[in-house]
Order: sequence, then C-alpha cells, then structure tokens
Amino acid sequence: MHTHYDRLGGEEKLRQLVDRFYDLMDSEPESYGIRKLHPQDLSGSRQKLFMFLSGWLGGPPLYVEAYGHPMLRARHLPFAIGNAERDQWMSCMVRALRDVGIDERLAKELEQAFTKTADHMRNQPA
Repeated sequence: MHTHYDRLGGEEKLRQLVDRFYDLMDSEPESYGIRKLHPQDLSGSRQKLFMFLSGWLGGPPLYVEAYGHPMLRARHLPFAIGNAERDQWMSCMVRALRDVGIDERLAKELEQAFTKTADHMRNQPA
C-alpha cells in the first residue's frame, strides 16, 4: 500500500507543496493574519513544515528524529489561532495543493486531513 507521501510524489513534490504554501502566505494580502504569526525569514518555518509533513504523510519521520514528538497543539499555543487564522492557513494549503498539481482525489483526502488538524490548532473562541 502506498502512503500519502508516496502518492504525493515523495520528497521533491512535498518540497514544492511547502514552498508554494509559504509563497502564497507571504504574498497574499488575505493571509496577513497568519503571516504575522511567523518570523520575517520563513526558511526555518519552511523546513519544519517540510520535516513534519514528511512523517505525517507516511514518509521519513524527519521532524520526530530532529525534535521529538511534534506536540502540534502545545507548540501552537503561544499563537492566537482562531477561525480566521485557521481559514487563512487552509486557503493557502488548498491553493498550494492545486497549484503544484496534486492528484484531485489525493488533494481532497489531504484537504480533509489538514482541515481536522487546522481546526484542532484553534485556541481562541469562535
């Protein structure tokens, strides 16, 4: 059985996805809310998301090997994340999935999984 990582296209396609995601976040005015939660230099954020998604999608567990358990919610608690931030993050990721040419069926599966995770990151009242 192929993992989401394999179906996506492995390391190269994952890197394209992460880069497109951050390029959109950095350039789209409607993403300002989540962009301001990140450092000016996005290179560390890009690398950490790439490493996390590699393992999350069933590929090499790069993030866990480097940093231990992701503890996503705990790591995001210092940042005010409400519905607007969740929706901005999802908008960038859905567009990135489309822009880098992810298979439509896989893109829908990933969108559902990302939605659950992004919703779980909210720590502000609705």
